This record gives sequence, C-alpha cells and structure tokens, in this order.
Amino acid sequence: MSDFGEKLRSDRFLITTELDPPKGVDVKQVLESVEQIRGVIDACNVSDSHNSIMTTGAISLAHLLLDRGIEPIVHVTGRDRNRIALQADLLSAYVLGIKNILCMTGDPPGAGDHPEAKAVFDLYGIDLVKAARSLMGGQDLAGNQLSRVPQFCIGATVNPCAPDLAREVHRMEQKVEAGAVFFQSQAIFDAETIHKFAARTEHIKTPVLAGIILLKSARMARSLNENLPGVHIPEELISEMEKAEARPKQGVEIAARIIRKVIGAVRGVHIMAIGWERYIPQVVEEAGLLGNR
Repeated sequence: MSDFGEKLRSDRFLITTELDPPKGVDVKQVLESVEQIRGVIDACNVSDSHNSIMTTGAISLAHLLLDRGIEPIVHVTGRDRNRIALQADLLSAYVLGIKNILCMTGDPPGAGDHPEAKAVFDLYGIDLVKAARSLMGGQDLAGNQLSRVPQFCIGATVNPCAPDLAREVHRMEQKVEAGAVFFQSQAIFDAETIHKFAARTEHIKTPVLAGIILLKSARMARSLNENLPGVHIPEELISEMEKAEARPKQGVEIAARIIRKVIGAVRGVHIMAIGWERYIPQVVEEAGLLGNR
C-alpha cells in the first residue's frame, strides 16, 4: 500500500492538489510549484493531457515528483489509448514506483488543441478501475497471468452536483464494487451541496475528497459556470471577486471558507490552484489545517 493509501485508512483530514505537465520538456516551473506546496499536501495529482490539450506524459512527471519526495496520483484516462496500452501504462507506472492512480473517462478531443484527433474510449472510468483491480489480482483483461502483481491505490471521480444524483450515486457504488478506494469530486462552491451529498451517500464508506478551485477572478468564475459541466458558482461569490481589491487574497479566503464548512462531511479536499500553487499554503493555513500537515 502507498503512503497515501495508509493515510486514507487513518482519520486524518487529507489535502491533495493537482499539477498539469508542461507542453514541452521544460519541467522547471512545474517542479518549482511542487516546492511551494511541500509539507502542506498529502499527495499531488498529475493530469493526463487535461482538457484534451497535449502535454508531456503524466507518468514521467509523476516519477520526477516521486524522486523529490512528493507522492503522486497519476490520472489514467480512456480517451487516447486502448486496453492494451492502458494496462501497459499501469504496469509501467508501478515499475517506476507509482502506486496511486485516478481512473476517469477523459475529455473528448474536440475540446482540446487537436480537435481532429480520434478518440479511443475503449475503456471508460469504471472499466479502468476494473482493469487496475484485475492486474492486482494477477491477470490482465484477457485473463492472462502476470509474472508479478502490482498493488495500486485506486481512485475514481464523482460529481456531487450531478443533475441526476441517483444515477451518480449508483455509479459511485459500482466504482466501489469494482475496486475504487477513494474518490475526488468535481469542484464545489456550495458547502450545503457536499453535506447533502454526504447524507445521500452515508452508506458508502469510501473516502471522498471534495474538489476546491482557487478562484482568480470574476471572469474566471463566469467562464467556469459557462464551460465546466456540473459546476455552479453562486453569484454572491462572483460578486465578492468583482469587488475584491486583492483578488489572490479574496480567492484564498473563499477557498478556505468552503473548506472549513465541508470538514466533517468529507475526508479531505482536492485543491485545484491552476497555476496559483504558491497560495495553497495560505489556503490551508486560513482553513485552520496547517498544523495538521
């Protein structure tokens, strides 16, 4: 079991964040961002060509994080590769010491910078959970035996704001049955939503980390409302960002306020800073959690 997996078994309030690999091979800025959050987070997600924008591969950056003592969680998406390549990637990640994975379907290529690319989607999010679990059981998806088995800490995604919440809860149950041992959620901006979701999923004991986006501006907030399905930022928060004299300070205050309100409903938070990683320690401190790090 990974260190992060062991933390999931504790009653510690967990904090993760997320980094996007660069478009190119200059990883200096990404690695500098990692140093800004060292000692503050429990693990760091590494995205897989997020929003279908081509970047350096997630496994390579995750390996660099691991070398620097930061535990990575690698995104594994079904968008670009078939089941042969996906299983090969999972085994390759494990060989490099990467044990934490987050399984998801992935964004369609039409939304990214290579809209002419062909989507694969041979496996979807829940299928990827099953594939990782199968490898852990000593077999690939074709039933062939492995020479030695990996031990993954398997994560999946969930959307507490889904319009059909009954369907979302059912899919969550299926992912747990398939082998998911933690969830990271879509971004939430209303603590009441996550409390209602926690009550609705009380029978599911798998830890959930609530997604928190660090707002940079009112314009960003409106763009997220328009372009990110499942996300709703209340008008009062947008108004706060519009009136703010110091937008970073206001963004930190809003994120910390939401975190304080969701403590007790979830097992942790997943902070998506989107280039503002340097403010994560302030968010954690203002949320009253820095001493627990």
